Amino acid sequence: MSSEVLPLTHQGISPTLVGVPAELSDGKAVVSLTTDATMVADSYGLVHGGFIFGLADYAAMLAVNEPTVVLGAAQTRFLAPVTLGDVAVATAVLISSEKNKYQVECMVKVGDKAVFTGEFTCFVLEKHVLA
Repeated sequence: MSSEVLPLTHQGISPTLVGVPAELSDGKAVVSLTTDATMVADSYGLVHGGFIFGLADYAAMLAVNEPTVVLGAAQTRFLAPVTLGDVAVATAVLISSEKNKYQVECMVKVGDKAVFTGEFTCFVLEKHVLA
């Protein structure tokens, strides 16, 4: 990972499920996920959309990069299918913040093709959601 900032959130999450941070700076994260056979939904090699959503969600969390950040809402669109072996790259950018509420835009691409877009509403809690 090339970065000036270290990940402060989601430190225990599996990179095989949600991707590997490739870039992390203040208010921006780029995360890469190589799809594999465990993500495939059918005989055509279609990757289940939940993995792409998870990639985008993880990138959004890293764009906020606070230890107690959680997802509150998401407005998303799946634009094109992702298939076995594709490398999906999510770029998430913080677009606004007010108090503890953050809005993050994210786009996932495979190569030059956009496959997913979303706007994520994130909240930074005073303490861990399970504490």
